[in-house]
Amino acid sequence: MGEKVKPKTLPGFMELLPKEQILFNKIKDTIQRTYEKYGFLPLDTPIIEDANVLLAKAGGETEKQIYRFNKGENDLALRFDLTVPLAKYVTEYYDKISFPFKRYQIGKVYRGEKPQRGRYREFYQCDIDIIGDGNLSIVNDAELPLVIYDIFSELKFGDFTICINNRKLLSGLFKELDLEDKSVDIMRIIDKIEKIGKENVIECLKDLELSENQINDIINFIEISGTTEEKIDSLEKLNYTNEIFNEGLEELKQVVKYVKAFGVPNSNFKVDLTIARGLDYYTGTVYETFLNEYRELGSVCSGGRYDNLAEYYTDKKLPGVGISIGLTRLFYQ
Repeated sequence: MGEKVKPKTLPGFMELLPKEQILFNKIKDTIQRTYEKYGFLPLDTPIIEDANVLLAKAGGETEKQIYRFNKGENDLALRFDLTVPLAKYVTEYYDKISFPFKRYQIGKVYRGEKPQRGRYREFYQCDIDIIGDGNLSIVNDAELPLVIYDIFSELKFGDFTICINNRKLLSGLFKELDLEDKSVDIMRIIDKIEKIGKENVIECLKDLELSENQINDIINFIEISGTTEEKIDSLEKLNYTNEIFNEGLEELKQVVKYVKAFGVPNSNFKVDLTIARGLDYYTGTVYETFLNEYRELGSVCSGGRYDNLAEYYTDKKLPGVGISIGLTRLFYQ
């Protein structure tokens, strides 16, 4: 017999011993049970998809991280999230599903990024989304924090905070400051404030050639402080006249009203104007959830509202709102 091959697991891929696997499954089951309790239906899409379908809306960083390969004449890719496969699914089975369509999916996704603590190349995401046909009530934006609250209360990882914002507020601010053409770049920078700190955010904004006044206005805006009511009051006092800002403010007020009505305690959610979410497709409400004792982990559950889930596949307007829990990262806290 020839030389033995040394067994080794690829970096960035997780394997557990039975004791840990039992614990991992327990967390996964808690998440799944809660999703089902709120009426979300199970979905399981293929891990391998046609690369052209999967990459219809990808770009930049995402595209660089995708595992893509050819088998015969087929151009294939491993799914990098569960949202794009959902968009494909809803378009394909539009006539067979009823709206609003509430689905959950728990499965592995793949990104070829640099492995580090809490970041893997193969990892589990636990997603829920509510998809409307033509329109979708803002009440749905408030239901998701309730689901998050239920899950994290049961998992008992200590105190947690669900941070809520609305991207229309930021878009409205940029309109007031005449910075609409740079809005996507600015949002990505603001979204990193938790990781890189205020000083670095200011430096990055200078690199975008913003004036000192514009930078000050942005920093003052995202640093609006106080209770949820005080923050909303401060936003109203800005007296911005543009439509998108006022739309965002109205939506935020509605979401806060319903989140409270659903019984989520004030101590577990707050309005955080720094939350922008780096992804371009979010258009309204955005969420990030932090474990207060493990802030260094970053957000363990995030998501938001998007106007048109399936615009790359169909002309039908399918607005939605969704969240994703990074189960692998959560397990390693």
